[in-house]
Amino acid sequence: MALFLFLLLLLVNACHPSHQNQNKMSFNDLAVLADIKDSLTDIPGSNFFSTWDFTSPDPCSTFSGITCSLNRVTILTLGTGLSDTPGLAGFLSPSLSSLTELTQLILYPGIITGPIPPQLGRLSNLRVLSLTNNRLKGPIPSSLSSLPNLHTLDLSYNQLTGSIPAGLFTESEQLKVMILTSNQLSGELPRVVAAEILHLDLKDNQLTGTLPLSLPSTIRYLSASKNMMRGPLNGLQSLSEMEYLDLSTNQFSGPIPPSLMRPTLSSLFLQRNNLSGGVPSPSPSSSIYGEGSIVDLSHNFLTGELSTVLAAVETLFLNNNQLMGMVPEEYVKSVYGGSTKTLYLQHNYITGFPLEAGMALPDAFSLCLTYNCMVPTVGLMGCPASAGRQLSRPQSQCMVFNHGRSMP
Repeated sequence: MALFLFLLLLLVNACHPSHQNQNKMSFNDLAVLADIKDSLTDIPGSNFFSTWDFTSPDPCSTFSGITCSLNRVTILTLGTGLSDTPGLAGFLSPSLSSLTELTQLILYPGIITGPIPPQLGRLSNLRVLSLTNNRLKGPIPSSLSSLPNLHTLDLSYNQLTGSIPAGLFTESEQLKVMILTSNQLSGELPRVVAAEILHLDLKDNQLTGTLPLSLPSTIRYLSASKNMMRGPLNGLQSLSEMEYLDLSTNQFSGPIPPSLMRPTLSSLFLQRNNLSGGVPSPSPSSSIYGEGSIVDLSHNFLTGELSTVLAAVETLFLNNNQLMGMVPEEYVKSVYGGSTKTLYLQHNYITGFPLEAGMALPDAFSLCLTYNCMVPTVGLMGCPASAGRQLSRPQSQCMVFNHGRSMP
């Protein structure tokens, strides 16, 4: 029906040339919009297309989701994005590639299915491509790597499969933000990431292999959690600008690089891996973690006595490792001073927590010390249910771990 109305409009304009000047959109772009309306539909409860009247003399001003410049569509936003509207259904038309002046293509949550058209790789002016929270399937088109001005690529929360095109990491010179969260992507990452990416989010996929040997020094946010990646934590040593790192719930092994133990990396999530060795010691010039900092190294195979490097972290999870010895006094002082508000140390081999005599722990503080080589007098009320009910480890386990022999 939309296409019929568009053809009717062409006929009217042919009969009345003066009316053509009133239509402030190119006929090419108007034809594409007619095709888009034929390929998509409002889910009941949504009314996005109610303003798309192809008899309108000025679609640039009256069509919802449209921004024009010099009679050409430059921004196309499909859907309202409002939480109380269900969005759109249908599929993405390959004719989108004919909107050659498009700089932003944004698709709000709905149930749009089918593939991402490879023809989108022809949109040489495109800076933002955001197609989130739908049911898009198939691979990420390799043609997207050739978009010379692409700054932001967000394909998160779909059903995309296959490997990530290597060109996105090596050829997309302007790409700064890539978000591919919650798809079904597989395969390995390239050995070198040449694109100067600032924000890279790959979590909740099926990626395998190791981290790239070289990552851009520009990166500030990196997440690859909930995948099946393995190997050592390579390529992270020189990332001095990084503020957020989440590699949790993978199969990474080996030691934690000392370069990750720095307060500027204020959000560090390495839990549920196979990491071993000790918590690295602080460098002589290291500063103190600040408000809002969080470090989670739980559920690994970390050993040795606890380093003081993490003493001022606001939320610290070191539980379910093989840490031993007394908790350093720096941690206790940080607790009493209010810098540390959560400290989980349960399920280790810790032998003591040096409380200050006559001083009560802050009310807002959560401490868990159960199932260690000690009988905890504090740190019980703040434990999660997963900590279990056993206050201490069996003494035989503590003797084997700490002294290499079992009790007689």
